[in-house]
Amino acid sequence: MRLSAMGDVAMTVPVLRAFVNQYPEVKITVISRPFFKPFFEGISNLSFFAFDEKERHKGFLGLLRLFQDLKGLEIDAFADLHNVLRSKIIRNLFALSGKKTASVDKGREEKKALTQAENKVFQQLPTMFERHVKVFEQLGFNVNLSHVVFPEKVVLSPEISTIIGTNHQKLIGIAPFAQYDSKVYPLDLMQEVIDQLALDSTQTILLFGGGKKEIELLNSLAANKDNVIVVAGKIKFQQELQLISNLDVMLSMDSGNAHIAAMLGVKVITLWGATHPYAGFSPFNQPMENALVSDRNGFPKLPTSVYGNKKVAGYEDAMRTITVDTILKAL
Repeated sequence: MRLSAMGDVAMTVPVLRAFVNQYPEVKITVISRPFFKPFFEGISNLSFFAFDEKERHKGFLGLLRLFQDLKGLEIDAFADLHNVLRSKIIRNLFALSGKKTASVDKGREEKKALTQAENKVFQQLPTMFERHVKVFEQLGFNVNLSHVVFPEKVVLSPEISTIIGTNHQKLIGIAPFAQYDSKVYPLDLMQEVIDQLALDSTQTILLFGGGKKEIELLNSLAANKDNVIVVAGKIKFQQELQLISNLDVMLSMDSGNAHIAAMLGVKVITLWGATHPYAGFSPFNQPMENALVSDRNGFPKLPTSVYGNKKVAGYEDAMRTITVDTILKAL
């Protein structure tokens, strides 16, 4: 199995948990960047193979080396859950060597119809989880996603407890950023959400993000509020996963943090701007009412993009149609 971006990788975890529970006699090897190894820790019958994109597995010759490295694992079948150029090359090498292979259908034409401005076909598309299940079906494994076992909440280390304190009855995570601006809730409104939540002293609000600029913005959102804590930049990624597993709820954009929380069995409220859950990227096991979408009456071209990477003139304020009150009620 070959995997890449954070949200993509996190979305495979519930499917793999279901798979190993239903097929305990099958061993899975996940191939991905070393950074993502913590996602898969504790999953039985699953081992992790680190893809070294900077040295050993760099370029076409590196992919040939990767194939040779994987051949040594005596793999019987190859499931391509990413379906990009590099994974296609490895998949085809396995197919040429007589192994059974299958790849995910990303539904590009359906997604194009959903996001086009004219003649839009506005309907729910298969989720990425359903698409991943179909890959395993091609290999002869029927995976039932209605019986996924989530990991137990991790006992927080003293280091994390020092940062977030111990005096909280509710832990609310907020991840206010996304890769593209069209998916980010206006910060002035997010400030109102945080200010309202902070009025309840039994709640501790934890702010997640990364990078110097984001941390500065998070610090300004948390200013002068004892129960609003910026965790970004203070703990390692593995500790962040441990902390997220202890949340009562995560408020996130359409981003990787939503999928990380969902794969850990945490309730997630998502906010959608240029994108829409109909494209199939809603977090795992979350009811549709947990996805708060921008108003399509005022902005009928929504969704304008699958990933949020297209800017449409006049649609900059679409997310302002998701009111602060609506978010607070959902939380």
